[in-house]
Amino acid sequence: MRRRKSKLGDIFAIPLPDGTYAFGRLYKEYTLAIYKKRSKNINEIPDEIPEKNGYDFFVSVYRDLLSDGQWTVVGNIPFDNEDDAWRPPTYIKDTVNGNFSIYEHGEIRPASEQQCKGLEVTAVWDRNHLVDRLMGDSKWTKLIEGHA
Repeated sequence: MRRRKSKLGDIFAIPLPDGTYAFGRLYKEYTLAIYKKRSKNINEIPDEIPEKNGYDFFVSVYRDLLSDGQWTVVGNIPFDNEDDAWRPPTYIKDTVNGNFSIYEHGEIRPASEQQCKGLEVTAVWDRNHLVDRLMGDSKWTKLIEGHA
């Protein structure tokens, strides 16, 4: 069976262990904007689909997660322009020298630790890690709260 290629703005339904679905909108670089609202019905797309105010967090995922059929595309909300399809900036901390950088719009630039405060760490998540986070597993707290 041939799978449809994902398009920017696609809304994915992510099944969770408790029988509900989380929903994520596809941004550039295989990033999902995860909506706050969950649903018991895969076809019941959240009411707060109108753009950014309904997002809980952004997470980059491995490309195969979007094409292996485990997450269903239930809609598409096109972006108004190319720039809107980028996720918010994230930070990188070099584990060797301790230097900080900001990753934004596909570019890395040097930054201070202060400039990185409040940003999420640059990372790519696998399915089980994202599901853990969606289910409230606290082991990811250090990643989502930044460099505490």
